[in-house]
Amino acid sequence: MLDTLISIGDRLKEIREAKGFHLQEVADKTAINYTSLSRIETGKRLPTKPQVQTLASFYKYSEQELIKQLISDKIIYEIQEEEIGMEAFLLAEQRIKYGRTLFDDYDNIEKYELQSRRYIGNKAKLTDWIMEVIQEETTEFGTFIDVFSGTGIVAQKAMSLYKEVVVNDFLHSNNVIYHAFFDKKDWDKSGLIEIANNYNELNADKIDENYFSKNFGGKFYEKNISKIIGYIRNDIESKRNELNHKEYSILLASLIYTIDRLANTVGHFDAYIKKTIQKRPLNFRLIQTNDFKEVKIFQEDANKLAKTLKGDIAYIDPPYNSRQYSRFYHIYENLIKWEKPELFGVALKPEPENMSKYCTVKAKDAFQKLVNDLDVKYLAVSYNNTYKSKSKSSANKIKYEELIEVLESVGEIKVFEQSHKFFNTGKTDFNDHKEFLFLTKKYN
Repeated sequence: MLDTLISIGDRLKEIREAKGFHLQEVADKTAINYTSLSRIETGKRLPTKPQVQTLASFYKYSEQELIKQLISDKIIYEIQEEEIGMEAFLLAEQRIKYGRTLFDDYDNIEKYELQSRRYIGNKAKLTDWIMEVIQEETTEFGTFIDVFSGTGIVAQKAMSLYKEVVVNDFLHSNNVIYHAFFDKKDWDKSGLIEIANNYNELNADKIDENYFSKNFGGKFYEKNISKIIGYIRNDIESKRNELNHKEYSILLASLIYTIDRLANTVGHFDAYIKKTIQKRPLNFRLIQTNDFKEVKIFQEDANKLAKTLKGDIAYIDPPYNSRQYSRFYHIYENLIKWEKPELFGVALKPEPENMSKYCTVKAKDAFQKLVNDLDVKYLAVSYNNTYKSKSKSSANKIKYEELIEVLESVGEIKVFEQSHKFFNTGKTDFNDHKEFLFLTKKYN
């Protein structure tokens, strides 16, 4: 155990002398400048975290203990430099204990970006490549249609390039996120900041059990966190008549993004990790809106919507394997609808809803009808080679050759590919994973 009254410099000098090293010898073997080491040991400067890690490794000393000592010294230094330093320290202590991250000005606070959320098939790392290919291979930049928008990442990128963008997904949670991020509507920033601050002042010990905590507490979320989540969701609903649709959507989307990293899962809600859940603060944060004037947002079955749309290019990225997104993200769907249904099974899922044909043996037929019905000049279809997977749940319902066959029936096709790390729950086993983009110019 470290002496709590000793500084990091004193501790490093003590360790060095106990090990029998001269300062120059440490400098030579760690590549840390001699003068820097001397100033650290005499307390004239604090070491950096990488320097502490290097010295801990060289001395074969606990890195964790030295890092704690360093952080302590940094806090003390800041407190001593300010007249109200101790008051600031006590405030920080309360925020850490209760998750109180308080805001004042929306434009100057840390916010959740659209890509911050964990989501299967997330195209965040592929979006630039996808759009570069589309730009190079097409000549029309009027209307961009994204019929399986998912996270909305590709559609967001298209908003900087096209006059009009159509966004669609039949999940309730995704639809709320699109309205929150993309709707071009006025909203009260100061009012939502005040609400967010109130949520960060919540104390779980003073909150009663609720639908969310009774079902998901101690399973998908830590018990106290689940009580706060349920309380916040009820509160947002109670304010619905006071909020416009943009404000209501922003609060719901912010709740999803806030709790995403707190979930006791591997990134989806098909199961929870059966271990003690670490206690962490909620730290409710707002999202960073990306208002876009010419956006049309739908929550429809893609095949039905395709019959009503007309545009220049349609981007198509349907689910290809048996994993139903409405089931993987059932907690978010439940949270957004907030009808508090009866739940079933170990994963506590409601009755099935919004089940996609693309996750079944009907996938090829559904895809053929989709590309036939889309009234566009170009089709850009994302696809990955998990069809080679040994896992039945990961194996694609439409084979590579079948996809080519369908697209060649409606136009002239070019194939582009990019290496990409795949989503893996631990059962999928294959190498050389690739993302394909099929660019098809439809026949007139």
